[in-house]
Amino acid sequence: MTSGDASASGVSVDIDDVRSPTDSPDVVVDERRWAELARAVLTAEGVTGSLGLAFVDAAEIAELNAEHMGKSGPTDVLSFPIDGSDLPQAGVAGEPSDVPVMLGDVVLSPAVAAAQYATHAGTLDDELALLIVHGVLHVLGHDHAEPAETERMRRAEIEHLERFHWDGPAPASFRQEHAEP
Repeated sequence: MTSGDASASGVSVDIDDVRSPTDSPDVVVDERRWAELARAVLTAEGVTGSLGLAFVDAAEIAELNAEHMGKSGPTDVLSFPIDGSDLPQAGVAGEPSDVPVMLGDVVLSPAVAAAQYATHAGTLDDELALLIVHGVLHVLGHDHAEPAETERMRRAEIEHLERFHWDGPAPASFRQEHAEP
């Protein structure tokens, strides 16, 4: 396990499984970059604590998908919240809570991301960023089971991606693909 840098924000991201999965040898995972994106989203959401981030092959994520979601086949990202909805929020003055908490884990398959990015986010880089943000938001309790929840989650994804990934407005192609039905 590689530990992410602890920051003054009280947020840490631990990289649990950084290996080049054999099913996606051409996909280079910049674990530090993706840990920083996850950390930025947690900080922006006002949450303190520790998050695990794992990059696994399609076979491993398929096993996790079957075991935890009851679905067959690989998926792109899975989130496993640990301490539930009682997450410590940043204080009124922006100071993080002193209560240490393990937020959960986000598990992502670079191979699945590589297979779907062209019809999903447009580029592999944008796909990986979207999956990291999506997974972190799930750990924080966001969902997309109902239309109103889906709208809130999509809005949060785009806001975080614009702020921390694109450093500006989302590309038009991304906005088109992720527009409300």
